[in-house]
Amino acid sequence: MSQPHTDNRTADGVHAPVSREKLPEHVRKLRDTYAITPGAPFYRTEFGYYCLEAWHAQGLPENARLEEIFQYDPPAQHTLGQLGWTEAPLVPAFEDRVVEDRGEYEVVQDCVGRRVLCFKGRRSGFMPEYLDHAVKDWRTWEEHVKWRLDPATPERYRTLAERMAQARAAAAQGLMIVQNLIGGYMYLRSLMGPEGVLYMVYDAPELIHDCMATWFRLMDAVTARHQQHVTFDEIYFAEDICFNHGPLISPAMMREFLTPYYRRLLANVKQRQLDPNRHLFVHIDTDGFADPVIPIYRQEIGMDVMSPFEVASGCDVVTIGRQYPDLVISGGIDKRVLAKSKRDIDRMVERILPAMRARGGYFPTCDHGVPAEVPLENYLHYRKRCLELGG
Repeated sequence: MSQPHTDNRTADGVHAPVSREKLPEHVRKLRDTYAITPGAPFYRTEFGYYCLEAWHAQGLPENARLEEIFQYDPPAQHTLGQLGWTEAPLVPAFEDRVVEDRGEYEVVQDCVGRRVLCFKGRRSGFMPEYLDHAVKDWRTWEEHVKWRLDPATPERYRTLAERMAQARAAAAQGLMIVQNLIGGYMYLRSLMGPEGVLYMVYDAPELIHDCMATWFRLMDAVTARHQQHVTFDEIYFAEDICFNHGPLISPAMMREFLTPYYRRLLANVKQRQLDPNRHLFVHIDTDGFADPVIPIYRQEIGMDVMSPFEVASGCDVVTIGRQYPDLVISGGIDKRVLAKSKRDIDRMVERILPAMRARGGYFPTCDHGVPAEVPLENYLHYRKRCLELGG
């Protein structure tokens, strides 16, 4: 995408892009990936880790710098945050406390008021059981939750000046500025649970709309404050709207309860950009079998980027890359294969990486956090092959 000519006084990464010749190599690599440049070297990164405790037992030093050991690229994005991710951004949050001791397990009230059954003293790295959620009806929504989503709460902006100074400095280096936020489905799910959302769609659709109108007001207000200081390169929705066989709500529900609010938010964000010529990438993150929702997000909100393409659910990045040649893709490396043999790893990467490098627009990462079942030796072999095949 070509950019208009600007002089050096305005090419500050906020009012106009930093010129390519001034970008660090790793930032050029990232931007080339977003530009879907055929044959460009892969930007080296990873989705995340659930395996570090096991790897430390296998010899990984406690103070190991993963970016050096696995030869990752330095960060080329700056994330703004403040708008939730897997939980609604409540201020104040619910008190995080143990409400029941069940021997090996405990029931915990978490930051969004859910009652969660988990292993005693261990709340991450596995899927807990959600026993209860904060929003059950209009009364619980208004009494316990809605007021915690007030965009005018001063606490939301307590560190704004410091955070925006950091963001402007990152933009001046050419880093992509990413506003990540909780997507509407993930937000509703954190408040009501996946079953609760489906019941409410039929029993209380007005309540769902009120929840989403509240979501929109908060997202719009906070992004507006951020946009007084920086130009966004990407809006990144944490959605998790799919399970192993497809979406958890219907396309009709998506079009009624989610995408109209997304369109309003994206229209306002684009109108407020300090650099009005900047392309705003729209990124959707969802686990599960994502294929059915790709055309919906593309048609409804112009999705440009998607991740992490869970292979166990049937996603195949090579096939999707051919079907959607203008979609930036991240993920699709099967965590189950990484736990098998080196020969299995070789077969997987030799099928995926050359094809996706020739296409462009691909980040090779695990299709979720690397699990503890993946031996450190296997992962090191995988990273070696990524370097060989990815440039």
